[in-house]
Amino acid sequence: MAYTLITANRNYSSWSLRPWLLMKALGLAFEDHVEPFTAPSNYGAFRSFSPTGQVPVLRHEGRTIYDSLGIVLYLADRHTGVWPTDADARSWAQCAVAEMHSGFATLRNDCTMNVGVRVKPKPMSDALKANVARLRELWDEGLSRFGGPYLAGAAFSAADAFFAPVAFRVRTYGLDVGPAGQAWVDNILAHPAMLHWEAEALAESWREESHEEELRACGEIIADYRRG
Repeated sequence: MAYTLITANRNYSSWSLRPWLLMKALGLAFEDHVEPFTAPSNYGAFRSFSPTGQVPVLRHEGRTIYDSLGIVLYLADRHTGVWPTDADARSWAQCAVAEMHSGFATLRNDCTMNVGVRVKPKPMSDALKANVARLRELWDEGLSRFGGPYLAGAAFSAADAFFAPVAFRVRTYGLDVGPAGQAWVDNILAHPAMLHWEAEALAESWREESHEEELRACGEIIADYRRG
């Protein structure tokens, strides 16, 4: 039975991007099903297909696999390429994915993902500065230890998929992640699957006002490339 991946709006849904990008990059076939955010809370509507009322959700062989990390772990049991083959790179990538999944709360809140815009951010809080500094440190470590151009070596892995939403944030808000980090950002933004996601984001005509309010709270919108 084929995979079905349920995701939300391309502009907003950073958690959806993670497994979507990983599956595209690894060449895993799946039915791509979009359930857009239509309200500040979509819990009730999303509960019809997601036990947490959130996306992403993967359906496979009668199973419902939820949460971006849960999906990645499920795929890793069935496909090569999710994690690096080198033991050191694999352990580093797994720690980096776990850190991204549970951390960087200020970055998420102060620099919400919106693919199609550019923003002059408000002055950075100390907490946001600490998040960006940790990003720079983590990316520099992976790129220097394993040789790049991806975070854990020569091949794309789950580490790149989990930090891909941050690449959009770096571009949107002009965050300084250092030369090595910026080179990774440029590389991942040019990945064919990322270009595909971005094209769909720019083509989206719908807006969800609470997400737009969050964006406006992050700073001054200086460019908007979205349709409509």
